[in-house]
Amino acid sequence: MDKFFKDSLTVSPEIIQKKAIGTAVFKFTADEKGAISKIIVYYADDAILAPAIIDALKKSNHKWIIPDREKTHDFIITFAFGFNATAADNDDLQKTVYDNYRTRKSIVSTNQVPLNEATLLPNVVVNYDVAQ
Repeated sequence: MDKFFKDSLTVSPEIIQKKAIGTAVFKFTADEKGAISKIIVYYADDAILAPAIIDALKKSNHKWIIPDREKTHDFIITFAFGFNATAADNDDLQKTVYDNYRTRKSIVSTNQVPLNEATLLPNVVVNYDVAQ
């Protein structure tokens, strides 16, 4: 699964430009054929991370194994975004990361989140290169 997301998740130019980092938590529902029918963003440190994850999840249709005797099943998956360290200290890079941290728009759930019977999937770590 980790390989699938590493191959399928495309880090957008906006994420790279803003040097966005953070975590996102998603819940999705798959039917008995493994097709995704619902995607919910429970939390994201930065809203610009969500579209890349949603696009990757949509590519995963028909890949989810549903427990026997269930018509649908919920999955929870977390993503951790970061960028690969650069060779030298870079004041512009530090400033860009800090500016994005100050101005980012988080997505948070304001109500309780019923999870019912959901399968927690392993965390997906997404590291990307930044231009020097």
